[in-house]
Amino acid sequence: MGQSAEFGKFLKAMRSRLKPEDAGVASGGSARRVPGLRREEIARLADVSTDYYTRLEQGRNIHPSRAVLDSVARALKLDAGEHTHMMDLLQHCAESARSPVPVQAVRPALRQLLEAVGEVPALVLGRRTDVLAGNRMAFLLFEDFPELPPGERNLTRWLILDPRARELFRDWKTVAAEAAGALRVDVGRHPNDAQANQLVGELAVHSEHFRQWWAGHRVATRSSGSVRLHHPAVGDLELNFENLVLPDDPDQMLRVFSAKPGSPSADALALLGSLGAGTGRESTTAGEASSRTAPESPESRAGHRGAKLP
Repeated sequence: MGQSAEFGKFLKAMRSRLKPEDAGVASGGSARRVPGLRREEIARLADVSTDYYTRLEQGRNIHPSRAVLDSVARALKLDAGEHTHMMDLLQHCAESARSPVPVQAVRPALRQLLEAVGEVPALVLGRRTDVLAGNRMAFLLFEDFPELPPGERNLTRWLILDPRARELFRDWKTVAAEAAGALRVDVGRHPNDAQANQLVGELAVHSEHFRQWWAGHRVATRSSGSVRLHHPAVGDLELNFENLVLPDDPDQMLRVFSAKPGSPSADALALLGSLGAGTGRESTTAGEASSRTAPESPESRAGHRGAKLP
């Protein structure tokens, strides 16, 4: 049944977070043996039989209609992102594990755009939240991803496992949990991605926080927001970000950070840019990684227009 079992686990996790009063169900004054609503209560709210809903949660190989799924989503009080994730878990469960995984490539025009917004940090994120490209400001503010080993150029991995990320993000737990939720969305769309499953395993082994977030089946699909940072070189910053999904490749997203004009955060970004001037760090893409076969000396690397990925 594969991903159908994951679909059932998701329904159970969503049911367990609800309280009787959330769904207008009388508690009856008796203690509940399981967290959240009972299966029969969700079934009644969704206007399906208890047996049918039970089979859904058990991951049985059945084919519910869109009307039934919408009704279950309403009963579970799923938001738009959770509803989409639920559909992904069903629609992509039949993908072949032998299907080739396409190489993630950044278009030249997108690289030019990264250079054009050089005064503000910008990243291109791909499948599994891999960092495919970024400009000089992004690498100065967050992490010099091109200098990391290829298997570590992943935003979620860095956020959760690197101690420097905990020091940088003043609301680290919130930011890291959202990154785990974004990874959950990707795994739902591509259930047979061996690299994604390997990443999830690594994070689960090394992070108790990640294990808890993953067990909760939380998904995160925010298109914009803000972050609070404390950078060791320029101090505190409050930045807004926008996530722009690329029309030609829905698995790639441009994330751009900015500060309110005239604010202390804008001044801090400008200072950071001046401190990093002349480092030779400009926009770098994953496509450049294959062009380099041996490490370069710092002197040689500084002479390049953009740093090459090792």
